[in-house]
Amino acid sequence: MRTPTPRTPLAALAGMVLVVTGCTGEPDTGPDTGPGGGSQAGSSSAQPTPRGTGPTSPSPTPTEPEEPALPPVDSPVSLPAVMREEARGELDGSRLRQVEVIEETDAYTRAIVTYESRDLTVSGVLLRPRGRGPFPGVVLNHGYIEPSVYAPGQGMAREQDYLARAGYAVLHTDYRGHASGDPASDLDRESRLGYARDAVTAVRSLAREPYVDADRLGMVGRSMGGGVTLSALVVAPDLVDAAVVHASVSSDYVDNLEQFTEPGRPEQARELYDELGGPPSGNPEPYRQLSPRTYFDRVSDPVLAIHGDVDDTCPPPWADATQRALVRAGADAQLETYPGEGHTFYAGWQSMIERTDEFLTTRMGAA
Repeated sequence: MRTPTPRTPLAALAGMVLVVTGCTGEPDTGPDTGPGGGSQAGSSSAQPTPRGTGPTSPSPTPTEPEEPALPPVDSPVSLPAVMREEARGELDGSRLRQVEVIEETDAYTRAIVTYESRDLTVSGVLLRPRGRGPFPGVVLNHGYIEPSVYAPGQGMAREQDYLARAGYAVLHTDYRGHASGDPASDLDRESRLGYARDAVTAVRSLAREPYVDADRLGMVGRSMGGGVTLSALVVAPDLVDAAVVHASVSSDYVDNLEQFTEPGRPEQARELYDELGGPPSGNPEPYRQLSPRTYFDRVSDPVLAIHGDVDDTCPPPWADATQRALVRAGADAQLETYPGEGHTFYAGWQSMIERTDEFLTTRMGAA
């Protein structure tokens, strides 16, 4: 049973509403991209802008809905190819192996761990609350940080601490090619397919732990990690009970390619073009197959998106477009926009994380 912790009254979130619009973007900038994730934000003064409501949860049915048929595989560098791996049981993860305890607080123990993601070893940071559990589990997918300078658990330190203190067993995946995990190719990184695999196997690995309630699992992704989260949801329907994305990149792969890869990593962009048969302007289909938006009809888990309305890294229209596409596909999706907040939440961070906790708790249900 999860022990509730004191929090700002929900009345403080009264200005929040849901948005039906779209978004796309990637790199993680600001205080949560330095070692340890940067400074802790204080109480929020910003509140989401009232802009209407998104779809409500569908009414329960007597039988489980059938999973959508698997789309054809035209290339091994595609989400449909990873869906086939999932269908064959190749993304089931492993038990977590503790490498080193790095912190003990009054609320949790924080340790470096590793787990298996298909044929690779991936590292991460595990925060286990004090007590016997079983605890609800949540996987965190961080935003873009240059792998050569990345430190274990970097990118979402504020979220790690808050959610562990709220009673979640938290696994922050480093992704392949980061920290002490096995190396990854440029193609595996730039396509983001490897990271999607690592997010799916992180959930499965966390669920294997005896102190984790496998019936109450969630996922939270930030920036690039928001896109990784959306890809994980289309690869493995019913993977979690709820997912939240903060300042997410676009669900259209081309948006991210043009915003981040082409100007920032041109050599990697050319390698990608060589693999996929040219740039998207002349050969769009391979890039559609790297876009989670193409497969939103497979999303069966409730999704909450939180976005700042002055985010110039992942522009708000990207979030609007993602929301519209999720709704059109029949997903249970909500978008909440925070006025005055950019890519890295400052004044609105406390409100945002409390809303994240509330959404996860509500959708996971009680123990």
